[in-house]
Amino acid sequence: MINGVLLLHKERGMTSHDCVFKVRKIFTQKKVGHTGTLDPEVSGVLPICIGRATKIVEYLTDKSKTYDAEITIGFSTTTEDQTGEIVEEKKRWKNRSQKKKLMRR
Repeated sequence: MINGVLLLHKERGMTSHDCVFKVRKIFTQKKVGHTGTLDPEVSGVLPICIGRATKIVEYLTDKSKTYDAEITIGFSTTTEDQTGEIVEEKKRWKNRSQKKKLMRR
């Protein structure tokens, strides 16, 4: 039986549950759990507890998280994220002075 915390890099497109399912299969363990859900469209570190380490999940989920993000401004989609179809697109600013003026507001 394996016991411990696996720091898994979750790729975009997978759910946290998908990751747990794969870890269960790879290590042939039933006691496997993640410490918090990452959205399917997000990649990042997903701590997974295995075996007796599942008893510390509550202590790991009680901590704050940090995120790095990249945004694109100037358009709206049907889902309000990058997976939706673009429904509105704003024109780009023509020059830097116009951009700076608008950013001060």
